[in-house]
Amino acid sequence: QVQLVESGGGLVQPGGSLRLSCAASGFTFSAYAMSWYRQPPGKERELVAVITNTGTMANYADSVKGRFTISRDNAKNTVSLQMNSLKPEDTAIYYCTKRGGSSYYQRVDYWGQGTQVTISS
Repeated sequence: QVQLVESGGGLVQPGGSLRLSCAASGFTFSAYAMSWYRQPPGKERELVAVITNTGTMANYADSVKGRFTISRDNAKNTVSLQMNSLKPEDTAIYYCTKRGGSSYYQRVDYWGQGTQVTISS
């Protein structure tokens, strides 16, 4: 079955960096777009970044543009989120998600369990 396992979360000071990784299994990884969502405390889940199946196109929430970079390694079945210049408002549970097709316009059909990211001094 489809499994998405996130890692790399933690506590970081403002201005710091973190790299989240997601190990995917149970499907043909290179055929599907992938994305990261986050849910800040007390708020709705929001899309952070999305990448096509080949990794040639990506899109970002305005709040993270220029600071976050999504990437994937189809040989290793992993998708990553490099987060730089972190702010307290980036504090959230971050979820790795699989899309229903190769394009990032496809709907999400699987979610990982999430990893906590806390930005605080």
